Amino acid sequence: MDEQPKICLIETQYFPSIAFFALYQQVDQIHVEQHENYRKGSYRNRCHIAGANGLLRLSIPLEKGKNNQLNIQDVKISEETNWRLQHKRAIQSAYGKSPFFEYYDTEILSLFDEVTPSLFDWNLKIIQTLIEVLDLDQNKLHFSKTFEKKSLHKLDYRNQISPKQPSSSIENIATYPQVFSDKRAFLPNLSILDALFCMGPETILYLEDFPT
Repeated sequence: MDEQPKICLIETQYFPSIAFFALYQQVDQIHVEQHENYRKGSYRNRCHIAGANGLLRLSIPLEKGKNNQLNIQDVKISEETNWRLQHKRAIQSAYGKSPFFEYYDTEILSLFDEVTPSLFDWNLKIIQTLIEVLDLDQNKLHFSKTFEKKSLHKLDYRNQISPKQPSSSIENIATYPQVFSDKRAFLPNLSILDALFCMGPETILYLEDFPT
């Protein structure tokens, strides 16, 4: 009997975590949830990077309203502040001296030059760019066709990778040299940007062994 493909269902994330891309690398298909309602306090509109003073939280401002009741594709990004420039500069400051920054900075930072009103479309553009930069299998990326309250045939990782869940709860995380490792302890499961700029092509090997 042929083995069934290993399919993971997960929400979209802003510059997704290492755990997100570890799943992508370790399963046969990733199905991005596109029929859910937005959930506040998640990685859908935020990411964590390693700054000079420790953990740095980057959050995308959303247009005012009851976003929790909106389909994820209807959630709009607010442009009242110049958050794109702020995030771009934060990434430059955090990783400008990393070993592989100059190899990937143009592709990553140029994302901020184009305004994308939809949070879902913005995150998708980032995910697709990172898949290409990381040289991952682009054919693994799929999208949910309907909303399944309980997914019977997929590994349901929706809302399982969360800023509210301490990364220390993930067991046996291997470390790697981070930019400011001489000043502070290792910060696990940050945005994939941290691993990419610090390890470059070896990031794929790290993803393959990352606990999921």
